[in-house]
Amino acid sequence: MLTMLNPGRAAPEAPYSHGALATNATRTLYISGQVGVDATGRMGADIGEQAQIAVANLNAVLAEAGMTPANLAKVTIYLTDDSLIPGFMQAAGGGLPSPPPATTLLVVKALAAPPLLVEIEAIAVA
Repeated sequence: MLTMLNPGRAAPEAPYSHGALATNATRTLYISGQVGVDATGRMGADIGEQAQIAVANLNAVLAEAGMTPANLAKVTIYLTDDSLIPGFMQAAGGGLPSPPPATTLLVVKALAAPPLLVEIEAIAVA
Protein backbone atom coordinates (compact mmCIF):
# COMPACT_ATOMS: atom_id res chain seq x y z
CA MET A 1 0.00 0.00 0.00
CA LEU A 2 1.23 3.49 -0.88
CA THR A 3 0.51 6.55 1.20
CA MET A 4 1.52 9.91 -0.24
CA LEU A 5 2.95 12.30 2.35
CA ASN A 6 2.66 16.08 2.20
CA PRO A 7 3.57 17.54 5.59
CA GLY A 8 2.64 21.21 5.58
CA ARG A 9 5.62 22.06 7.76
CA ALA A 10 8.18 20.45 5.42
CA ALA A 11 7.69 22.39 2.22
CA PRO A 12 5.12 24.42 0.31
CA GLU A 13 2.21 22.73 -1.45
CA ALA A 14 3.29 21.39 -4.84
CA PRO A 15 1.92 19.34 -7.76
CA TYR A 16 3.69 16.26 -6.39
CA SER A 17 3.92 14.39 -3.08
CA HIS A 18 6.92 15.10 -0.87
CA GLY A 19 7.12 11.45 0.13
CA ALA A 20 5.63 8.06 -0.66
CA LEU A 21 5.39 5.54 2.16
CA ALA A 22 5.20 1.92 0.99
CA THR A 23 3.84 -0.52 3.55
CA ASN A 24 3.35 -4.25 3.08
CA ALA A 25 4.99 -4.01 -0.34
CA THR A 26 6.07 -7.35 -1.75
CA ARG A 27 7.27 -6.30 -5.19
CA THR A 28 9.38 -3.35 -6.36
CA LEU A 29 9.66 -2.40 -10.02
CA TYR A 30 12.51 -0.16 -11.20
CA ILE A 31 11.58 1.38 -14.55
CA SER A 32 14.33 2.56 -16.85
CA GLY A 33 14.06 5.97 -18.47
CA GLN A 34 11.19 6.07 -20.96
CA VAL A 35 11.42 8.56 -23.82
CA GLY A 36 9.09 10.01 -26.42
CA VAL A 37 9.63 7.24 -28.99
CA ASP A 38 6.86 4.69 -29.55
CA ALA A 39 7.17 0.95 -30.23
CA THR A 40 7.39 1.55 -33.99
CA GLY A 41 10.37 3.89 -33.53
CA ARG A 42 8.39 7.06 -34.20
CA MET A 43 9.53 10.04 -32.13
CA GLY A 44 7.01 12.64 -31.00
CA ALA A 45 7.24 15.92 -32.87
CA ASP A 46 7.13 18.22 -29.83
CA ILE A 47 7.14 18.12 -26.03
CA GLY A 48 3.43 17.39 -25.87
CA GLU A 49 3.66 14.35 -28.11
CA GLN A 50 6.92 13.13 -26.57
CA ALA A 51 5.49 13.47 -23.05
CA GLN A 52 2.37 11.48 -23.99
CA ILE A 53 4.48 8.73 -25.59
CA ALA A 54 6.91 8.59 -22.65
CA VAL A 55 4.00 8.25 -20.18
CA ALA A 56 2.39 5.59 -22.38
CA ASN A 57 5.70 3.69 -22.44
CA LEU A 58 5.97 3.98 -18.64
CA ASN A 59 2.40 2.70 -18.25
CA ALA A 60 3.16 -0.22 -20.60
CA VAL A 61 6.04 -1.32 -18.38
CA LEU A 62 3.77 -1.02 -15.33
CA ALA A 63 1.09 -3.12 -17.04
CA GLU A 64 3.65 -5.78 -17.98
CA ALA A 65 4.38 -6.13 -14.24
CA GLY A 66 0.67 -6.26 -13.38
CA MET A 67 0.75 -2.72 -11.97
CA THR A 68 -0.95 0.60 -12.72
CA PRO A 69 0.11 4.24 -12.29
CA ALA A 70 -1.34 4.02 -8.75
CA ASN A 71 1.67 1.83 -7.89
CA LEU A 72 4.17 4.60 -8.68
CA ALA A 73 6.12 5.61 -5.57
CA LYS A 74 8.83 7.77 -7.21
CA VAL A 75 9.07 9.44 -10.61
CA THR A 76 12.06 11.32 -12.01
CA ILE A 77 11.48 13.53 -15.05
CA TYR A 78 14.29 14.88 -17.22
CA LEU A 79 13.62 17.77 -19.62
CA THR A 80 16.15 19.41 -21.92
CA ASP A 81 14.92 22.98 -21.36
CA ASP A 82 12.96 24.71 -18.61
CA SER A 83 10.64 26.24 -21.22
CA LEU A 84 9.29 22.70 -21.78
CA ILE A 85 7.86 22.39 -18.25
CA PRO A 86 4.37 23.81 -18.99
CA GLY A 87 3.96 21.69 -22.14
CA PHE A 88 5.11 18.59 -20.30
CA MET A 89 2.75 19.20 -17.37
CA GLN A 90 -0.22 19.76 -19.68
CA ALA A 91 0.48 16.69 -21.84
CA ALA A 92 1.59 14.21 -19.17
CA GLY A 93 -0.69 15.15 -16.29
CA GLY A 94 -3.56 12.87 -17.26
CA GLY A 95 -1.35 9.79 -17.49
CA LEU A 96 0.15 10.07 -14.02
CA PRO A 97 -1.70 9.22 -10.79
CA SER A 98 -3.48 11.48 -8.38
CA PRO A 99 -2.35 12.06 -5.74
CA PRO A 100 0.98 12.26 -7.54
CA PRO A 101 3.96 10.20 -6.37
CA ALA A 102 7.16 11.63 -4.95
CA THR A 103 8.60 13.43 -7.97
CA THR A 104 11.84 15.08 -9.05
CA LEU A 105 12.03 17.18 -12.23
CA LEU A 106 15.47 17.99 -13.61
CA VAL A 107 16.50 20.17 -16.53
CA VAL A 108 19.51 18.61 -18.23
CA LYS A 109 21.76 19.65 -21.08
CA ALA A 110 20.80 16.71 -23.32
CA LEU A 111 19.43 13.18 -23.38
CA ALA A 112 20.79 10.11 -25.22
CA ALA A 113 19.72 11.40 -28.65
CA PRO A 114 19.65 15.13 -29.52
CA PRO A 115 15.97 15.31 -30.62
CA LEU A 116 14.72 13.77 -27.34
CA LEU A 117 13.08 16.35 -25.08
CA VAL A 118 11.87 14.23 -22.13
CA GLU A 119 12.79 11.06 -20.25
CA ILE A 120 10.87 9.59 -17.32
CA GLU A 121 12.14 6.93 -14.92
CA ALA A 122 10.22 5.51 -11.98
CA ILE A 123 9.97 3.13 -9.05
CA ALA A 124 6.71 1.31 -8.42
CA VAL A 125 5.69 -0.96 -5.55
CA ALA A 126 2.90 -3.48 -5.10
